[in-house]
Amino acid sequence: MADGWILGIESTAHTLSFGLVDATGSPRPSCTDTLRPTEGGIHPREAADHHVEVSSHLLKKLLADNNLKPSEIGAVSYSQGPGMGACLRTGAAAARSISTYLGVPLVGVNHCVAHIEIGREQCGCKDPILLYVSGGNTQVIARLDGRYRVLGETLDIGIGNMLDKFARNHGIPFPGGPVIEKHALEWLENNPNSSLQGLELPYAVHGMDLAFSGLMSAANKLVSEGKPFAAVCWSLQEHAFAACVEVAERALAHTGKAEILLGGGVACNQRLRDMSALMCEERMAESFCPPRMYCIDNGTMIARLGWLEIGYGRTTTLASSGIDQEMRTDQTPVVWP
Repeated sequence: MADGWILGIESTAHTLSFGLVDATGSPRPSCTDTLRPTEGGIHPREAADHHVEVSSHLLKKLLADNNLKPSEIGAVSYSQGPGMGACLRTGAAAARSISTYLGVPLVGVNHCVAHIEIGREQCGCKDPILLYVSGGNTQVIARLDGRYRVLGETLDIGIGNMLDKFARNHGIPFPGGPVIEKHALEWLENNPNSSLQGLELPYAVHGMDLAFSGLMSAANKLVSEGKPFAAVCWSLQEHAFAACVEVAERALAHTGKAEILLGGGVACNQRLRDMSALMCEERMAESFCPPRMYCIDNGTMIARLGWLEIGYGRTTTLASSGIDQEMRTDQTPVVWP
């Protein structure tokens, strides 16, 4: 067990975030800065440069906000993967430097597993199916035999990436998902009896897997044919989220579990939360979702997983601290309850 606070560094993509948990694993809000391109998507090198520029300020602010001295940090945790290589390397380099300077343990953790564990801690669920919906990932995950197993996942792009690309095609800068949600809500408010007739999109479910690029292309086609943009936003959400919840429901049936936990940035969307809650109500299951600040990428979730890993005896040597852009959810042994 680390002696003192655990510092967590999240740097998988456009967000750099420093977070903390105390010696008991209790989380503190992160200090975060996000690169928001004015046009186009995330350029890995630009994001990494952003992370370098803001890292010192964020760390100082985190320590000041929690009235801590650097000497009170007992270990440093960082996202080792998956993610964008340039961004991951920036976070890993910062973690190595701080760990070495302070003479405290270093632990590289799995970004996807960190989303699960902060959700479990915040929501109090024990053994959920995780519906992980983010920019780069869409997975349905269950714990079995000491691993988090991927039961289904996207075959092409993550759901968040799909929403952002659709938005960008229509002049909406990154991140586009929240703007699509806003347009969808406005459409329903102005058209309370709206129907999906004439707004149909392809079926995104492929067994236990999902595919979103066809949805995006078909939605773009509807807009080009003159369908109201807000209506297409609504249809796109309805089809994409229904597909995710359907696969999660199948996972509940296959595993016999009775909890769904939402995680990832797209889990901030209220419509997805409502769909999951309705499905679980019909199945006599429970749907959980952590506060939105713990759905998006954050350093606190990295600190929390680092606390768990260190508490059960795992640390990372400098020689094995390299990043892994393709790290899989089921690569991490889960030895904690």
